Amino acid sequence: MKSICVFCGSSPGARPEYIAMAKLLGTTLAQKDITLIYGGAQVGLMGAVADAVMAAGGKAIGVIPQLLMTKEVAHARLTELRVVDSMHSRKALMSELSDAFIALPGGFGTFEELFEITTWAQLGLHQKPIGVLDVAGFYTPLKGLVEAGMHEQFIREEYRSLMVFADSPEEMLEKFAHYVPQPLPKWINSSSQT
Repeated sequence: MKSICVFCGSSPGARPEYIAMAKLLGTTLAQKDITLIYGGAQVGLMGAVADAVMAAGGKAIGVIPQLLMTKEVAHARLTELRVVDSMHSRKALMSELSDAFIALPGGFGTFEELFEITTWAQLGLHQKPIGVLDVAGFYTPLKGLVEAGMHEQFIREEYRSLMVFADSPEEMLEKFAHYVPQPLPKWINSSSQT
């Protein structure tokens, strides 16, 4: 695994544990010689994870749309900053550059990125591991939502493993090392075609 995309908030959040985990993740990635791919901002958890990677001698590649260059305050001290034309282009490029994905706490943007990349896996567009770092119980409600979706037959049992939950970067990387992707889905039964 050479690169991991991290989805996370452009805010530091309400708890010091969020920033602490972002820093720990960044340091861990650098120590394992894994390049950080992320949204390119220097603020909030985004800035914390990138700063930690760079401080530990690692590589960080930011991908930011032009419209967010000033709102999210683009990071000026990265290995590389790529400016793209849209949010869609941002996600597509981050996916292309990454071997896996990890979500730290965040808001609507983080949720949207996590759910879209998981949907892409469900559709067979990629077979890369997707991790959720459950910092201070932040993502416990997400586990419940997935369970509710399964109980109500909106999410199939075999897709439960598309999101890998862990409490630390080391645990996450260990789970990624043993990750077995789901077989590509069969949306159309070829034997029923005329």
